Amino acid sequence: MSDQWLTIRRELHKIPEIGFKEFKTQQYLLNYIHSLPQEHITVETWRTGIFVFVEGTVGNKTIAYRTDIDGLPIEENTELEYASEHDGYMHACGHDFHMTIALGALTDIVIKRPKDHALFLFQPAEEGPGGAEPMLQSEPMKTYSPDAIFALHIDPKLPVGTVSSKPGLLFANTSELFIDFRGKGGHAAYPHETKDMIMAASTFNIQLQQIVSRMRDPLKPAVVTLGKMQAGTVQNIIAEHARVEGTIRTIHPDSMQLIKDGIERILSGIETRFDCETSVDYGANYYMVHNDEGLVGQFKKSLEGTSIHYVDAPEAMTGEDFGYFLKEIPGFMFWLGVDSPYGLHHSKLNPNEDAISVGIEAVTGTIRSV
Repeated sequence: MSDQWLTIRRELHKIPEIGFKEFKTQQYLLNYIHSLPQEHITVETWRTGIFVFVEGTVGNKTIAYRTDIDGLPIEENTELEYASEHDGYMHACGHDFHMTIALGALTDIVIKRPKDHALFLFQPAEEGPGGAEPMLQSEPMKTYSPDAIFALHIDPKLPVGTVSSKPGLLFANTSELFIDFRGKGGHAAYPHETKDMIMAASTFNIQLQQIVSRMRDPLKPAVVTLGKMQAGTVQNIIAEHARVEGTIRTIHPDSMQLIKDGIERILSGIETRFDCETSVDYGANYYMVHNDEGLVGQFKKSLEGTSIHYVDAPEAMTGEDFGYFLKEIPGFMFWLGVDSPYGLHHSKLNPNEDAISVGIEAVTGTIRSV
């Protein structure tokens, strides 16, 4: 693999930025893109994202490739020489890999133009608040109107040299969940004069589990999890405020609204029982990643004669806002093996950089053959 891609990946790794604040990242990408031959490309910015259109030699259709560019609010703990320079932020989901692969594929496509047009999307805010849906509705997207679109995501569990996908559902529908409970605090010795929000939030959490176990069709898988709870100040004061944060994940799109309706019915009962107020915010909502069967087949065919190994992927409750693109445009997403002992969103994630050249080969091969 070229040292150029290692350098780019490591420089990008140093400057993770969260959604719609990827200013340094955007400038870094633009500097590289503008260093390429410009005769057959058009570059447009959209918020902190970028569109790069490469004119094909024939141009009967347009094939789009999307990469995400944002980082996560995670303190890095890798001890790498090129660790994040932004305290409290890290490319813990591999978007530095994704961007490097996109630049490598773009370089190849610009120098050896394919017969069809290619559109590279450098999308902000995948991790939140969600950049795919507004980017899909943007004027440049409407202008270029791609016929097909695809993307990749690193997979720490797969070995380098392996890619994985499947026709149909790959990733679930997802929604964030933030709920506040507001009551009346007071001294622990006088509980009858208070409205205890630790009790309210705890009761809610117990009842929440019944939505999936008793209110949903067991043949329609769903996950509802609370991962964070905050309440109280000291041990002898009853809490007047509590906050819970969690996630909802469903295989079927209609299940998402049914679960939200169930949550709100439970909250209505909590308000009556504990004489309190509640508010709910569903945060970022991502549509399922549903792969086009024909394009997955063409992707597999494009790997024939290469050293890249393809394996079928299982469905996952993972969320990815790339699903919004697939809701409107035929396409697919695939996993790229990076062989890391630490998983996605882990503070020690350190993907094997040998996977970068594999990703570039897979992307360029797909653009030329789909």
